[in-house]
Amino acid sequence: MLGMCRGRRKFLAASLALLFIPALTWLYLSSGNFHDGCPLPLSPLELQSSMLVGGAGERQALELRVREVEEENRALRRELSQPSKSLTNSNHYHGHPGNLSHPHLKREEVKYGEAQKGVITGNSSDCMPQPVVDKCETIHVAIVCAGYNASRDVVTLVKSVLFHRRNPLHFHFITDSIAQQILASLFHTWMVPAVRVDFYDADELKSEVSWIPNKHYSGIYGLMKLVLTKTLPSDLQRVIVLDTDITFATDIAELWAVFHKFKGQQVLGLVENQSDWYLGNLWKNHRPWPALGRGFNTGVILLLLDHLRKLRWEQMWRLTAERELMSMLSTSLADQDIFNAVIKQNPFLVHQLPCFWNVQLSDHTRSEKCYRDVSDLKVIHWNSPKKLRVKNKHVEFFRNLYLTFLEYDGNLLRRELFGCPSETDHNSENLQKTLSELDEDDPCYEFRRERFTVHRTHLYFLHYEYEPSADNTDVTLVAQLSMDRLQMLEAICKHWEGPISLALYLSDAEAQQFLRYAQGSEVLMSRGNVGYHIVYKEGQFYPVNLLRNVAMRQVNTPYMFLSDIDFLPMYGLYEYLRKSVVQLDMANTKKALVVPAFETLRYRLSFPKSKAELLSQLDMGTLFTFRYHVWTKGHAPTNFAKWRTATTPYRVQWEADFEPYVMVKKDSPEYDRRFVGFGWNKVAHIMELDAQEYEFVVLPNAYMIHMPHAPSFDITKFRSNEQYRVCLKTLKEEFQQNMSRRYGFAALKYMTADNNS
Repeated sequence: MLGMCRGRRKFLAASLALLFIPALTWLYLSSGNFHDGCPLPLSPLELQSSMLVGGAGERQALELRVREVEEENRALRRELSQPSKSLTNSNHYHGHPGNLSHPHLKREEVKYGEAQKGVITGNSSDCMPQPVVDKCETIHVAIVCAGYNASRDVVTLVKSVLFHRRNPLHFHFITDSIAQQILASLFHTWMVPAVRVDFYDADELKSEVSWIPNKHYSGIYGLMKLVLTKTLPSDLQRVIVLDTDITFATDIAELWAVFHKFKGQQVLGLVENQSDWYLGNLWKNHRPWPALGRGFNTGVILLLLDHLRKLRWEQMWRLTAERELMSMLSTSLADQDIFNAVIKQNPFLVHQLPCFWNVQLSDHTRSEKCYRDVSDLKVIHWNSPKKLRVKNKHVEFFRNLYLTFLEYDGNLLRRELFGCPSETDHNSENLQKTLSELDEDDPCYEFRRERFTVHRTHLYFLHYEYEPSADNTDVTLVAQLSMDRLQMLEAICKHWEGPISLALYLSDAEAQQFLRYAQGSEVLMSRGNVGYHIVYKEGQFYPVNLLRNVAMRQVNTPYMFLSDIDFLPMYGLYEYLRKSVVQLDMANTKKALVVPAFETLRYRLSFPKSKAELLSQLDMGTLFTFRYHVWTKGHAPTNFAKWRTATTPYRVQWEADFEPYVMVKKDSPEYDRRFVGFGWNKVAHIMELDAQEYEFVVLPNAYMIHMPHAPSFDITKFRSNEQYRVCLKTLKEEFQQNMSRRYGFAALKYMTADNNS
C-alpha cells in the first residue's frame, strides 16, 4: 500500500514537472515582449541561425535558453546572499526634478567595471539590481560640430545634458576653426563646474574621409565619426557619440551605464533606424546601402574605443566602404551608410539599444511605435534637414521639449557637483578670491561686483562672412544693444555697407526672439558681414562697456568706428572713412577721427544726404547738435561752429567730459568695465585715448544722427536714484586716481579738470 502511494506521488510530481517547466520557460521567454521585463535578446547571429533551422534547431535553442535561465537564477541567488555596498547606494539615487525617467528604469545604471566582470564570468543578468554609475565617474561625450549654425544647435544639446547630469562631463569636440572659436569662448565664459572641454581639428581629419563621395547635407563633417578611434586620445576606452540635433530628457549617466550590457565582441551601441530607408521602399528605384534589417541610426552611438582599435576598425570600415562604393558610387546618409554596411557583414559588433535612446523625427519616421509603447523617452533626435519643421503629427509635443532647453537660462546650469574632486580652475578661483575681497557693506558693492562678473558669451550667433580688403583700409562699425533697440538694425545696415560687429545683451529666450527676427528680415539676411555676438544677461546693470569690448575684440579689420546703436551714420560714411585712412596716414600715426554727432526729436526724418542738406535742417530746427539741450559739454569740443565751414580735417583738444564718436585703430585701448548702465562710460574711454597721446581730428564732411527712442531703464535709474549718482561719482574719482598712477604727471589735468557729470 505504501509502495503504491509512493508510486502515485512520483507519477503526479513528474506530470506536474512536465506541465510546469515548459509553462515557466514560455513565461520567461515571453517576458521580453513587455517594457518592464528583462529580455535576453538574441544576438544577430543567433537570430539568423534560429530562423534558418527548424524543428530540432528550435528545441536546441529552447534548451539553451532554459540553461541560461538556470545559470542566471543561480547568479542572482549568489548576489542576493552577499549584500553590496554599492547596491545599497543605488537606493539613494533620485532623479533630477526635471527628469522624465521612472524609477524602474534605473536598472540600467551600473558601474561599468563590475558589469564587465559579470559578463566575463557569464553571471551577468539584466534583471539583477545593479549599482548606479559612480557619482564621480567622468562621462565622455564626443560631438562633431562645424560652422555657425551647428555651433548654435550644439548649445541646446549641451543644455539638455547639463540640466539632467549628476556626473562630471568631458566633451570632445571635433570642430572646424569657426566652431572652435565659438565654443571655446562659450565654455570659457560659461564656467560650468566639473565640465572639461577638448577640441580636435576637423580640418586635419578631412583627408581621412574626403575620398568618400557623400550627398548628405552635413557634408564632409558627416563622415568624421568614422575616424574617432584615431582622433580621440588612445587611453580613452569608451565614449558616447552624439549628433548636434539631439535633446536629452534624462540623465546621460543612464546611457553611459548601458556599456555594461555589451557582451562578447559587441563594440557599437545603436538604436534601430525608425524609418523604411534601408528597406528600400520609400519611393520607386530607391536603392539604399546594405544594412541589417531596418539598419541602425548613428545619431546616438556608444563606442568601445579600446575594443574597436583591437579589431582594426580603421581597416574594417575602409575596406567595406571601398567595396560598396564600387556599386553605390556615393553615400546618402554619410557615416550611417558605412556603419550599417560594416554591421551587415559583422552583426556581432552591435548591441541594439532600446528605441527610446534615439527617437528619430525624420519626414519618413516610424518612431510613433516607440513613443506609443514607451512612456519614458530619453533622447529626441531631429534627424532631418527640416529640423523642427519636420512632418510629424506629434511634432508639437517634441518641439515644446526642445524649446524648453532652447530658451532655458544657461546661467542656472552653473551648479557644483559636491563630493567629487575636480581639476583646479584657476580662473574661477581667482574670481572667487577677488569677489571675497569686496566689502559687501559698501553702498556701491553691486557696482564694484559687476566689473568682475563673467557673462556667458556666444560669438557669431549667426552666419558671418568677411573678405579682408587688399588695401588695409577697411573699417568695422562697432556697437552694442539690447532687445529694445532691435528695430535699429535694419536702418543701420542700409546706411553702412561695411562690416559690423554687434554685441547684444539678451536672455536665452530673447536670443531666440532675435534669431527669429533676423531670419525673417530680408535686409539682415542679405548681409553676411555683420557679426552678432550674444552676451547673456546676468546681474542688475547693463554692462555697456563689457559689450563694447566684446564687439571690439571680434573686429577683423585694421580700423573700427566706435558708434552706438541709436545713431544712423550718413550715407557713404564707410567709404569716406576708408579714404580718410589714407589721407591722414592713419597707419603711421595715433589719431582718433571724430565724426560729429547730431540728433533729431522727430521719429520720421528726411535723412540728409549731404552736409549742405544737414546744415539746412540744422538752421530750420529739424536737427540739433547732439545733447545740445541736456549735456553740451559732451560734444562741445568738436567745435560745431568751425565744422559748418570746414573743408579740411582739423584738430581739437581734449576737454573735461568729452565723449565723441571716433574711428581708431583696432589695437586701441578697451573701455573700462567699472562703468555700467548710464554715465561716464564713453568719457573714460576718450580720456584713456588722450592719456595715450591720441590726436583728435574732426572730419569736415562726416556726420551721424541720433534717432529718438524711449529712455533706457538705466538712464531712468540715474535720474531717479541718488545712490546711483553717488556711486557713479565715486567710481569716476577712483578711475581718475588710477589714471594718475598709470600715466603720472601727464594725467594731472584729469584730476584738476572740472568733471562734474
